[in-house]
Amino acid sequence: MSIVVEIAVQDAAGAAVALGAGATRLELCQALDVGGLTPSLGLLESVLAAVDPRTVNVLVRPRGGGFVYDADEVAVVTADIAACVTRGVGGVVVGALTADGLLDADAVRRWRDAAGTATLTFHRAIDAAADPVAVLDALVTAGVDRVLTSGGAARSADGIPALRAFVARAGGALEIQAGGGVRPGDIPALRAAGVPAVHLSARARAGEGIPSGPGGGAEGHDVTSAAIVAAAVAAAA
Repeated sequence: MSIVVEIAVQDAAGAAVALGAGATRLELCQALDVGGLTPSLGLLESVLAAVDPRTVNVLVRPRGGGFVYDADEVAVVTADIAACVTRGVGGVVVGALTADGLLDADAVRRWRDAAGTATLTFHRAIDAAADPVAVLDALVTAGVDRVLTSGGAARSADGIPALRAFVARAGGALEIQAGGGVRPGDIPALRAAGVPAVHLSARARAGEGIPSGPGGGAEGHDVTSAAIVAAAVAAAA
């Protein structure tokens, strides 16, 4: 039985490439090199004009540096979720913990309400939790639809025992999606562990050798590789 392949993309071209190569759905973000941040409004609208908005799940993460947010940041995420849903996205991707590493249930409740009928995914903040199983249970209670997790490992392929346990514990109440360093060659083992979906960035580099210099960051930029996406889809079939 095939499983869902979700590709993290950072632009409209990548979104079109991923779906054209057979991906089922997308996660749209910016700044994957820091784990992903909320895309700009212009980027969001360009992607929604290029592909079916229902395939797009938007990462709403206001900054890097962990997953503990103050009231102002929670309000910003809430407003961004509403803006995304108004534009017809299929879902949003969020995550928040308390300072002691438990689920920020109040924030998630607000975000669930703001998302309405759109899918709400809780991202890999669960992998930073003090008690991931307790967070998983709380997410079921909160009405979250999906959890993106590596099973607490640096790479999903190394977190398979925990992923298998998450699938069993969730019992279909929410979708366990394996994400974190996923490569096409890892997918058969992840599928055998019972996860119904995988998430990967399928990134390649372009533009290396183009002048960058001080203030411009590293040379080159990420693009979505059709070959990597196609290999992942084949491995998931």
